[in-house]
Amino acid sequence: MFDVVCAVIRDQVGRFLVCKRAEGKALAGSWEFPGGKVEADENPQSALQREIMEELACEIEVGEQLPAVEHHYPEYSIRLLPFICSINYGEPVALEHAEILWATPDQCRLLRWAPADVPVWRALFSS
Repeated sequence: MFDVVCAVIRDQVGRFLVCKRAEGKALAGSWEFPGGKVEADENPQSALQREIMEELACEIEVGEQLPAVEHHYPEYSIRLLPFICSINYGEPVALEHAEILWATPDQCRLLRWAPADVPVWRALFSS
């Protein structure tokens, strides 16, 4: 099992930044919160800042950690570590994703999510 971090980024009007996985990648076409693998020499917060810079070309502030999600895919297992984040600098650009979207909670409910991300958005939008 390896650790994966994701950023739950919300704008001033209550929309969330979600990303569509690119063709040729695992789970292509699925939506997810942006992030990626934690490398051996990183803590989760540093990994998330690096991943967001690589994927979206912006700097984030990493805030509160949400409950971790363990998910078992047929080929591997992950522990997804979600964090509430805000953008410090830059405008997100889809460098590694097919598409990015600022989505309302109602729009998020209609998207086809990567399975590990489903418990994250369900917990966010259940209140």
